[in-house]
Amino acid sequence: MNLPPFQRLVDQHARALHRFLCGMVGPDAADDCLQDTLLAALRSYEGLRHDGNLRGWLFTIARRKGIDHVRKHAREIPSSSPPDQPAQPEAVRDTDLWDRVARLPTKQRTAVTLRYLGDLPYADIASIMSISEPAARQNVRAGLASLRKELA
Repeated sequence: MNLPPFQRLVDQHARALHRFLCGMVGPDAADDCLQDTLLAALRSYEGLRHDGNLRGWLFTIARRKGIDHVRKHAREIPSSSPPDQPAQPEAVRDTDLWDRVARLPTKQRTAVTLRYLGDLPYADIASIMSISEPAARQNVRAGLASLRKELA
C-alpha cells in the first residue's frame, strides 16, 4: 500500500472537511471538531489497510466527530445567561441559512453538508453515511426541498 504523507492528505482535504463540519455543528465548533478529526486520523493513519478512498475515510471520521459533538452539547444544561457571541468567520455570512440547515433532520443535514460543503459525489456520501446511493440522493433532495420551502 502506498499512503501519501499525512500532511499532503490534510492539505488536500482540510478545507472541505471544515466546510462540512461548519454545516454539521456550526461555525463556532467546526474548528475543534476538525482538530479532533485530524488527530483521530493521524493516530490510525499508519494502521490503514486500504488506501482506496482516503477522502471518504476522512469524512467518515469528521461525521462521527460531528455527531459526538452534537450529542455532547444536546445533554448540556443551558446557563441562565447566554454567553457573549463570538465573532463569526468572514466566510459564514448567512446565519439564517445556517440556522435552517442546523434544524434539518440529522440524515438530511449530513447529506446536504457532505454534498454542498464537502463537494462529495453521492457514492461517497452513501459510503460515509452507511446508506445506499439512492438514499443519499433522497436525503439531499429532501433537505433541499425543506430549505426551499422555508425560504419561500
